[in-house]
Amino acid sequence: MRAGLPSLSAKVLTERLESLVAQGLVSCTRSPAFPVRTSYAVTAKGLLLRPLLEQLYRTGEALLDESLLGEVADH
Repeated sequence: MRAGLPSLSAKVLTERLESLVAQGLVSCTRSPAFPVRTSYAVTAKGLLLRPLLEQLYRTGEALLDESLLGEVADH
């Protein structure tokens, strides 16, 4: 996960994941073996947010496109 978020510190990533786990949106599993490995998965409750997040993404993309088109038209 860290590789996909290079600008995010390990501390902040851990805090965000712990918050999502506490809210029941993500589950956390730690292996008993050494070295300890931690894996995260979206829960059924977390999946309920998917349509909302997809719409937010599409809206952001549309607004970005409008903004970029406006900048081109202004020049």
